[in-house]
Amino acid sequence: ITSAVAFDILPLKLHPFSQSTPTGLDCVGWKRRISVPVIADGALDKTALTDDVGSEEDLYEDFRSSNHRYGHPGGGGEQLAINELISDGSVVYAEALWDHVTMDDQELGFKAGDVIEVMDATNKEWWWGRILDSEGWFPASFVRLRVNQDEPMEDYPLKVEGGKEDDSRRFGMGQTTKDQMRTNVINEIISTERDYIKHLKDICEGYIKQCRKRADMFTEEQLKTIFGNIEDIYRCQKKFVKALEKKFNKDHPHLSEVGSCFLEYQTEFQIYSEYCNNHPNACMELSRLTKVNKYVYFFEACRLLQKMIDISLDGFLLTPVQKICKYPLQLAELLKYTNPQHRDFKDVEAALNAMKNVARLINERKRRLENIDKIAQWQSSIEDWEGEDVLVRSSELIYSGELAKISHPQAKSQQRMFFLFDHQLVCCKKDLLRRDILYYKSRINMDDMEILDVEDGKDKDFNISVKNAFKLHCRDTEEVHLFCAKKPEQKQRWLKAFENERRQVQLDQETGFSITEVQKKQAMLNASKQHHAGKPKAVTRPYYDFLMRQKHPTLPTTLPQQQVFMLAEPKRKPSNFWQNISRLTPFRK
Repeated sequence: ITSAVAFDILPLKLHPFSQSTPTGLDCVGWKRRISVPVIADGALDKTALTDDVGSEEDLYEDFRSSNHRYGHPGGGGEQLAINELISDGSVVYAEALWDHVTMDDQELGFKAGDVIEVMDATNKEWWWGRILDSEGWFPASFVRLRVNQDEPMEDYPLKVEGGKEDDSRRFGMGQTTKDQMRTNVINEIISTERDYIKHLKDICEGYIKQCRKRADMFTEEQLKTIFGNIEDIYRCQKKFVKALEKKFNKDHPHLSEVGSCFLEYQTEFQIYSEYCNNHPNACMELSRLTKVNKYVYFFEACRLLQKMIDISLDGFLLTPVQKICKYPLQLAELLKYTNPQHRDFKDVEAALNAMKNVARLINERKRRLENIDKIAQWQSSIEDWEGEDVLVRSSELIYSGELAKISHPQAKSQQRMFFLFDHQLVCCKKDLLRRDILYYKSRINMDDMEILDVEDGKDKDFNISVKNAFKLHCRDTEEVHLFCAKKPEQKQRWLKAFENERRQVQLDQETGFSITEVQKKQAMLNASKQHHAGKPKAVTRPYYDFLMRQKHPTLPTTLPQQQVFMLAEPKRKPSNFWQNISRLTPFRK
């Protein structure tokens, strides 16, 4: 997704949604242009279609006879203009939207937020760029052109001796460089929102309405999988853009106060979570359908009749995913050019944090949904399981490890494996001969428990000497469970894990996180099939795979897929919980 970029050298503007390709560049030339009226109820006016390009069947036949490649990104007039700028000696900068991790020395690796000097953009998918002393190929879809191409690498405003701002550089009467930069960012936010609304409208009216007329080709369940809740997003964004335009100062854009709009809609933006979680399923369903020619021709006819640019449907459906992670980038840039004395400063600052939190929440929900398959696989590997499935109440493994459990009345000590999930602690026993096999023994409801730290020495409740111990005490029944760890640091990790479990439960309640019954049943069904087949499901990275290519001195041939959300945030520390489970359960059979 590109910014609305205004070059001083050429009268060129890039608008991201009405005319953008997956590489973020406008598509000027279509393979064919048709003008097709749509009658009131949304049905196609076939007479008008026949007058221009023949019947709908002729159109399908034309697609068959031509070597049309479904999903081809299309033209690139602005791409040529960018190369002309580069050849004229102008410096063109792009900003990274996602991390690009590469093991190829001919490719340029970078992190989200890095600024890249674009040195060659002749290829639609791979550009050549430079960061400091490093040069290489990078995927064009991982970046956007900078809003302010004339901005130096150092932050504005310039400083003179004595630390005061240099106001000698001004744009027009009374407008400083920083004001002009803020004007550019505001204009970008407004223009991209307007284009995004048109883009959503095209999807809803150009594809969904037409698909619903073809009950012989699509079921409602299929349409829900392909398009998710994009119609809800469309309704939300229409209200949001109206709120933005009310705050937009057309005469003096730099005086616009848009921060409050983002704060007002931060809760509504959480509907993107459902869409982003569903998007990998949409891609898989589209991939399955487009193996059949009639679906390829149908989707292409929908695109042409709506007069949309030449990219495939899965490319159009990616834009809401890109949009929600672009907001923090836009707001960060807006804050950069907003003076602390500006009336909008505090709201923009708060809006930036709010939209980062929205993106984090969406990321976290996606990760949690991916985890339920792993939890289901884990449960299916446990022998003698009793009672309800783990997923009925839990969706997150907090911690796991071995503890000695001491039981009444004989104060007998037993070594057991414990798995702490949100809401429950599951107890398992290792097989005497095959230590990688676990047997289900019991579980404890954590919602009724309080954690008690026990000092080393004699415990009065159990009348025994203990070391590295803690208790779980049930408030309702007064039942007490005593546990001992082997080392003091292990005990501290467990106590911390219990705190984290309560914090996770509280956060889920505050954010309204839940897993649907359909998702739970599907996860258990998949795990059951894998278990009976004797083949544990491999832990894969759905939606984003790193490319493992041979080293080459030429242009990369494959465009990597984009990660859903990769802001310039510290990465989560890798967890070893699932490695522990893999080691202790028969996943490697």
